[in-house]
Amino acid sequence: MKKNPYSPGILQYIPFFYVIWSDDLVTTSELNVVQKAIDQDDKLSKNEKRNLLDWLHPKNPPSNEELKQWKQVVSNSEVKLVESETYPLATFSQKVVCAYHDTCPFNESLKHIEINLGIQPNHYNHLFDVEVIHEVTSDFYDPEEIDSLLKGKHAEVVDEFRGVLKNDLFNWDIHRTKEAFREVVLKQVQFLAERGYGALAYPKTYGGAEDMEGYAQVFENMMFVDGSLTIKFGVQVGLFGGSIQKLGTQKHHDRYLADAGKANLLGCFAMTETGHGSNVRGIKTTATYDKESDRIIVHTPGKNDNKEYIGNALHSKMASVFAQLIVNGKNQGVHAVLVPLRDSNHELLEGIRVEDNGYKLGLNGVDNGKIWFDQVSVPRENLLNKYGSINDDGSYHSEIKNPNKRFFTMLGTLVGGRICVARAGLGGAKLALAIAVKHALKRRQFNDSIKIQEDLLMDYPSHQLRLTPLIASAYVYHMTLDKMMAVYCDETVPDKRKVETQVAGLKSIITWYANDAIQECREACGGKGYLLENRIADLKGDVDIFTTFEGDNTVLLQLAAKGVLSDFKAEFNSAGFASVLKILGIQISDTLTTINPLYSNKVDKDHLYNPKFHKHAFEYRRRRLTYTLAMRIRNYIKKGIPSYQAFLKVQTHLLSLGKAYSVELAYDTFTDFVADMKDDKNKALFQKLGTLYALHHIREDAAWFVEQGYIGSTKSKAIRQRVERLCTELRPHIGALVDGFGIPEHCISAPIAQ
Repeated sequence: MKKNPYSPGILQYIPFFYVIWSDDLVTTSELNVVQKAIDQDDKLSKNEKRNLLDWLHPKNPPSNEELKQWKQVVSNSEVKLVESETYPLATFSQKVVCAYHDTCPFNESLKHIEINLGIQPNHYNHLFDVEVIHEVTSDFYDPEEIDSLLKGKHAEVVDEFRGVLKNDLFNWDIHRTKEAFREVVLKQVQFLAERGYGALAYPKTYGGAEDMEGYAQVFENMMFVDGSLTIKFGVQVGLFGGSIQKLGTQKHHDRYLADAGKANLLGCFAMTETGHGSNVRGIKTTATYDKESDRIIVHTPGKNDNKEYIGNALHSKMASVFAQLIVNGKNQGVHAVLVPLRDSNHELLEGIRVEDNGYKLGLNGVDNGKIWFDQVSVPRENLLNKYGSINDDGSYHSEIKNPNKRFFTMLGTLVGGRICVARAGLGGAKLALAIAVKHALKRRQFNDSIKIQEDLLMDYPSHQLRLTPLIASAYVYHMTLDKMMAVYCDETVPDKRKVETQVAGLKSIITWYANDAIQECREACGGKGYLLENRIADLKGDVDIFTTFEGDNTVLLQLAAKGVLSDFKAEFNSAGFASVLKILGIQISDTLTTINPLYSNKVDKDHLYNPKFHKHAFEYRRRRLTYTLAMRIRNYIKKGIPSYQAFLKVQTHLLSLGKAYSVELAYDTFTDFVADMKDDKNKALFQKLGTLYALHHIREDAAWFVEQGYIGSTKSKAIRQRVERLCTELRPHIGALVDGFGIPEHCISAPIAQ
């Protein structure tokens, strides 16, 4: 029998004490958990309890010599630490006792400590000089259950779609020429359209299922095949077909919508111009009504007034052209007109010029091009006239008299496109994360012992820290976009201005997140991530543009911030803007008085993990930024500076508010979802993901929170440490989390993920 200086009762606690005291993050509340377990352990003698409790004083921790002795005793036991045990550390402790003593029953008190402190193998598998039998990932959580939570009520349509993707036509490959690539993508779009997916969001009368929410989920899943497929499909049925559906009337629906959904009529969405990108209201293309011929003349007036970056430009037969509608010499603002581009032989019609945009950073399977119109004449009926029409007598009529309101109402109908772009970016991030994590769960590198195999990449804390918050964000953004699409599709809420503000901000932070996530995954996979065969390189190129189209992110964040300011003014509308500022100033001051030093430096786990703290932090940031922004604008206007110039002077402030608002919205939406979950097991996992998302974002903006006095340096440090701890706590489930994305195995074609 091996010798050691400890009784069985004390020895069984030694591994736990060593893990606890080797972690600088130990808190009083956590030590109380251990103390309570010892007090309730009826198998310990009074002397053993006294001895153990003496080692639990934060101000008088065990000496370094004592810690070294603990480690030596554990290492000399030669016990193997098995990660796949239900309670790995408690079981390991029991086996250590067995190595030195004849009896070693399992101790329920140790199990209680392991559960309540959230101790995971990653916290201790490098602390002892023992062999660790690693498990790649825990099977505690079922990926299929997680995937079902993400699919929600759309499970049937998503599962059927994933089955369709098994067709060999969707096998991923490297394409060297854009022409060949475009032909493959066109066939893929037509294949899906023929099977009803193109019309999924259209009315049943035109072959659809009236399922815009299901369409958004399908759209994300297309990213698992290829970004070019996703975007070309979106242009055809979401933008071209969607403009007919949302901006046209029954005559347009009857004539074009079914064919657009089946891809029998290939079309494009001609809004953006070379000279005017995000400024849709300022586009120069004109659509002038000629009363004599009863036709509309579409024309590109200047050198840079052509349409550009138009997807489907080389394959399409027709375009939804956005132009300044001029009737009887008066500009009625931007409207959409259907303009035929090619004949039955695919030859360009008279007055139409199209040029290929050529090779791009990504999405080279999409045929982007430039389009010019030289006095192109189309029938009056081609005006998509839901919000503005030309009567038989040649006069213009709209139910919305205010031109500004009419313009924004028209653009508001296209908000679904922004949600879908965000979903596509999210799909790209999920695929990159799945590849990176699967690689990290089999790739080994470095170890300080030649006797033990090298460590998995995923077991390095730095690797966990770079990937795990991104995975948590993917779950938060998935549920948020689901909710946004449900609100957008809710016909009982006709005024879409609020959701337009929300989506503008969310599209920005999610597509930026997607790019950051893909880049992090590329680096996390080293040189392998740079190879085309491993998919991440293509994802980088494809998703990059998502920050620009369907609204430039910087512009959209300002739109979101202005929406927040509008809501802010409306809160006390009857009191007037000046009174609003005064009232909110008092509220902010009252809030500040509650941020006392005790709160600013409160660091216990229960507080830092509490959603009430996260919500308070996010709300405080948003309200503080709103108030200070409004005060700055007011001060500029009081000096006689025009409002437009005032907004320019506070542009970076607007961006900060837009981002703060969007992060808060995403977190609140996710926590609302989690609160309604019925399954306690998965609910606990999702709560932890939400906590990581919140603390990660507070940590990212820690400088601002410290500047405001909202958190002190001690709390800032504790938040950073808690983010790292959460990443290690989620490490055993990392495989289940990326498998929970539901990406079909046949779509994860990267060799490093096999």
